[in-house]
Amino acid sequence: MSQELIITEDCDLESISNDIIEEENLDEGKAPVKNFYITGPYLQADVKNGNGRTYPHKVLESQVSTFTKSRIASNRAMGELGHPSTTEINLDRVSHLIKELKMEGKNGIGKSLVMDTPMGKIAKSLIESGVKLGVSTRGVGTLKENVVQNDFRLITVDIVADPSAPDAFVNGILESNTEWVMENGILVEKEVEDLKTKLDEYAREDILSATKKVFEDFLSKLK
Repeated sequence: MSQELIITEDCDLESISNDIIEEENLDEGKAPVKNFYITGPYLQADVKNGNGRTYPHKVLESQVSTFTKSRIASNRAMGELGHPSTTEINLDRVSHLIKELKMEGKNGIGKSLVMDTPMGKIAKSLIESGVKLGVSTRGVGTLKENVVQNDFRLITVDIVADPSAPDAFVNGILESNTEWVMENGILVEKEVEDLKTKLDEYAREDILSATKKVFEDFLSKLK
């Protein structure tokens, strides 16, 4: 019997767009609202990805439809800044709301609105400073010969600092926890929890200082 895993995938950073758009303010007479969006292909079907996994088109198509009807339509499609190793959405770490997700050919094209939460403010500050943010999908399911099976369930899409980061750092964050231990999972899990604790502490400080400290910690883990 196959063991159910948390399955996560990083998207190609170059294909993701970070947009700052001035939109009409619903309050009459007030200046336009500056909204931040992260758009692009969040999912890709029938192609072996960088983790060596393949998502059949029918599996993704079904999950995109379910996710849209159950989460997006009711404004509950929240994602986090950083990549947790659980199936739960941590409300104190929510940074964005997924507004659209639809299949166009083999790609699942998404659009997310960065929110005015503490983590969302950090993401906005990074984008305004010229940092290119990416996304990473989070789901649960089983694999058979590295092909994702029909029981796959899309949980959300998270914002990540750099999807092209070394596998030892990114995959450790995305795929290890106490139930689903991946290669070197125990060591990386401790490092990830330390980073999460620091991020929570920094979020209580002013945004620019928090942004600087988060990236200093992130870069130190890549050395």
